[in-house]
Amino acid sequence: MLKPLFYPESVAVIGASRTPGKVGHEIVGNMLNAGFEGKILPVNPFADEILGLKCYKEIGKCPGKIDLSIIAVQAPLVVEATISSIKAGVKAIAVTSSGFAECGKEGAEIQRQIAKLCSDAKIPLLGPNCFGVINTSIRLNASFSKHLPKPGGISVISQSGSLCSAMLDWASAHGLGMAKVVSLGNKADLNEVDFLESFAKDDETTVVVGYLESIKSGQEFLKAARAVTSSKPFILLRAGITKAGIWAASAHTGTLAGADTAYAAAFRHAGVIRVDGLDALFDCTAAFSTQPCPKGDKVAVITNAGGPAVLAADAVEQFGLTLAKIKEDHIELLKQQLPPAAIAYNPIDVLGDADPKRYSMAVDAAQDDEEVDAVIVILTPHSMTQPAETARSIAQKAGGDKPILMVLMGSDEARVEHIKIVDKNLPIYPSPGRAVAALSAMRKYQQWRSMPERVVTRFPVNLRLVERIVTRQLKANLMQVGEVETKEILRAYDFTVPDGGLAGSPEEAVDIAKRIGFPVAMKIVSLDVLHKSDVGGIKLGISSAEEVRDTFDLLSLRVGRRAPEARLSGIYIEKMATEGLNTVMGMVSDPRFGPILMFGLGGTFIDRLDTTSCYLAPVSGDEAMQMLLESRSYALLKDARGQADVDILAIVSGLQRISQLSTDFPHIKELNIDPYIVGRTGTGAVVVDARISLSRTDGE
Repeated sequence: MLKPLFYPESVAVIGASRTPGKVGHEIVGNMLNAGFEGKILPVNPFADEILGLKCYKEIGKCPGKIDLSIIAVQAPLVVEATISSIKAGVKAIAVTSSGFAECGKEGAEIQRQIAKLCSDAKIPLLGPNCFGVINTSIRLNASFSKHLPKPGGISVISQSGSLCSAMLDWASAHGLGMAKVVSLGNKADLNEVDFLESFAKDDETTVVVGYLESIKSGQEFLKAARAVTSSKPFILLRAGITKAGIWAASAHTGTLAGADTAYAAAFRHAGVIRVDGLDALFDCTAAFSTQPCPKGDKVAVITNAGGPAVLAADAVEQFGLTLAKIKEDHIELLKQQLPPAAIAYNPIDVLGDADPKRYSMAVDAAQDDEEVDAVIVILTPHSMTQPAETARSIAQKAGGDKPILMVLMGSDEARVEHIKIVDKNLPIYPSPGRAVAALSAMRKYQQWRSMPERVVTRFPVNLRLVERIVTRQLKANLMQVGEVETKEILRAYDFTVPDGGLAGSPEEAVDIAKRIGFPVAMKIVSLDVLHKSDVGGIKLGISSAEEVRDTFDLLSLRVGRRAPEARLSGIYIEKMATEGLNTVMGMVSDPRFGPILMFGLGGTFIDRLDTTSCYLAPVSGDEAMQMLLESRSYALLKDARGQADVDILAIVSGLQRISQLSTDFPHIKELNIDPYIVGRTGTGAVVVDARISLSRTDGE
């Protein structure tokens, strides 16, 4: 479908202009200057020639077949230009003009018309309001960019034309080559999914880089992204992050997740390397496009100054890597060849006056060490150092099976040599932290690629019971499922729930308490009260029949005073749960990506964002464990020996069962289990409180 866009043999430019600076003039000139191998056909009813090329009054007068029509006229004229292009038999259309949906209702209507015209004619449409398209393999520069980048393996998808220009300028300044560059514009037809599917199969593309402000179809995006990341890295900067409307503010499951949780979980699920700014986008692109991914997390740091070495060591730990333990024979070799004051341990300090030969020797020792998976070389300029020569000597060491990243701090001389150095496959960074961050991204991607095939466990459950409850709720237009019914659902999915019952009178409450045994907990049941504690609707540790009667009256009175409009269904009497770790787990359905699971610590940690972890459902057992291990919650579970003396498998099983429940019943919009009390290893976990929200439309 995209061949006419990326590999056209003939390109017509409707709106080609004789005036320099006009879009139509620049696109024609850029294609000429790039040496495009196909035919360029300017279309302008008022010109006979543009930049030495014969100009045609209308596209229908152009000779031969036309693969690509680039429309660069004002927005009100684009519909007519689109109709003319379709009649001329073009195979693809790109609209570079602005003034469409980004400018209001009138522009949006024009955009809708051209999208429908192209859809009816089965012609792919790029844009409108796009930067254009570049393919270096055929020297096609049908864009606003003045210069065609040199050929390489980086392909770019950007929702912003300006970001395309910035990426091209950066790549040119750093000597990196591009394969294909495309600006999506308003995405009236072609979007990120179409180009991801294309780049996944493109042999010329080795690294995909993206800038997106929105994603049209979450599930299609995930499928296309995984097709890319299964064979090549996909580095993505997503902007436009606002407060997520998908999370219910009333539930900790939602509020703990934060503003951009859905996208973060989706990108992790698909193996996308997500970055948070342009510097990180460039840093990761340089590393992935020039270096192999590390096979492990052990890093050797070579430096000529102590301060930057400390910064590097801190960054290595902060980004989840480790400093390699240099083997004794390599340490002895380094001691023999380095000056007496040098440090042969990691970080390896070759001293401030180190010349290229000394650096080269240290890099050789690190590369030869089996305990080293990656090398970071730091050079700070002194009057005795030779930055450019040193960088060139290290560049000659690159190209093996271990990545080498270099940090040049503050040297103008080195920056002048930068392009030549990177041509030899050595990415260079201005600070240790940025180099380590890029290396960490490479390591995480390698780990994702190495994960075993996903096997999602299906637990035996009571589907019919849950179907009856959900159907009954929806028929009654009750979107909030009460605690009693929610716990029935969780029991059907084999969660352990304390014995209990709903009482409508003090006498019923006493009978239930005697049946299940003291001590008990008593809680109000009302669909109008989301947080029982807010109205004093909970009392724990009740140990006698008399106290049960008194508590029934007390809780009823409190609700009447503090929430007079709340409808009280009764008081729930429940066996007190055994002691254990207070945790929270749940699910919320994102309209783009589907169910997202959350786990975190409860109690005093309930409002700490850094202790929660979120993953996209369905999850395998390995992913549920990884979800736990990646959260700071797990670190807080460990004792002095580094062991977690709680039933980790009960947490993992609970997450998998929530995952299955949420995928079995798409009408479940949100599930919140708080608290989920986890006992010691082997003793299981208990649902103490829980609630479910439904939606009439699946997943919305």
